[in-house]
Amino acid sequence: MTAVATTTQVADLVRNVGGGRVDVHGILPPNADPHGYEPRPSDAKALTDADVVFQSGGDLDTWLDEVVDSAGGHAQRVTLIDSVTTIKGKDQHGGEETDPHWWQDPRNAVLAVAAIRDALVKADPGGRAGYERRAAAYTSRLRSLDAEVARCMERVPAAKRKLVTTHDALGYFANRYGIEVIGAVIPALSTQAQPSAKDVQQLVDQIKREGVEAVFPEASLSRKLEQAISREAGAEVGGQLWADTLGPKGSSGATYLDAIGANASTLADGMSGGRVSCGFSR
Repeated sequence: MTAVATTTQVADLVRNVGGGRVDVHGILPPNADPHGYEPRPSDAKALTDADVVFQSGGDLDTWLDEVVDSAGGHAQRVTLIDSVTTIKGKDQHGGEETDPHWWQDPRNAVLAVAAIRDALVKADPGGRAGYERRAAAYTSRLRSLDAEVARCMERVPAAKRKLVTTHDALGYFANRYGIEVIGAVIPALSTQAQPSAKDVQQLVDQIKREGVEAVFPEASLSRKLEQAISREAGAEVGGQLWADTLGPKGSSGATYLDAIGANASTLADGMSGGRVSCGFSR
């Protein structure tokens, strides 16, 4: 059976449930920004041959509509954001919209895995036992990860759990683990927005006022503006975070489990000024 997944995170979740029974085609490669992705002809071909198409949802991968229209086919389409618990965030115009970065809370990954399992069983009833077994095993690992990250972040003093990163992509992580989001270099849920000089100065002033220890750039984007803001605000440049994408094989964010654990370790270290160290073994 063949499945298509829009983002790197979704592809990884589907592979863990599908195992060797499902050939998973991930549209986005590692380190690719889903907000600005331009579909290719090969993406339409993959959708034409697919039995199931898994979409992350929200405004993260709306470009899938264009690919589906050009591809045709009769694949079952599953939008995972419909199966998780969502929160709100700011759009690039300062309004409010659903935050599409749901996977940053591992509890949502558990809900997504259940939706993936059910969709695969529907498309391939003969594989039910395997899908259910792998989903249960992976869910156990997700819950263990969630508990580990919670313990790690609790070791960082609450007053130091203040987050500034590239764009507003870690709201779910912050909401789950008691972190205050101070601001973002790009003050929106999408990387396609652009910060104004006023936005940047306001962020610098807020970093100073809040005593933020570090500004955390995203691994897949340029960190020049973060470095400039950190210098002006007197904060450190923290380690890079995996936000909208997983990394290539061999990187600290090669899988979903790796990426969440790496983010927790990076944030704990940066927020505490190196006094809290949390290691994760996946």
